[in-house]
Amino acid sequence: MLREKGKYAAATENRRFVWKEIVWPLVLEVNDVSFTLKQYQQKRDEICKKINVTVSSTSRGLASLIQKTMLFKEYDVYSIHYRLIPYMRLKADCDYATALHETKIR
Repeated sequence: MLREKGKYAAATENRRFVWKEIVWPLVLEVNDVSFTLKQYQQKRDEICKKINVTVSSTSRGLASLIQKTMLFKEYDVYSIHYRLIPYMRLKADCDYATALHETKIR
């Protein structure tokens, strides 16, 4: 018998998915530390259609990334944390765990 995931496990899974499939590829695609809401929505819609995932779960994931300070929002522009800029410049694969570790408040 399968059990549903708890609230925290589901939130982490949403964050990981949004970071891996939408946000980081978008950052590498635009080759900039920031992206607009419209760019995010286009990428999100493309991925959701391709993988058959609901848009609502990705919205929760994006909000959660902002709460974790991996992303910052100002009006309709999102920016990555300054400690992730070297990964972007190198076009390196920055997985969720690395991004979380780099942006963790010390």
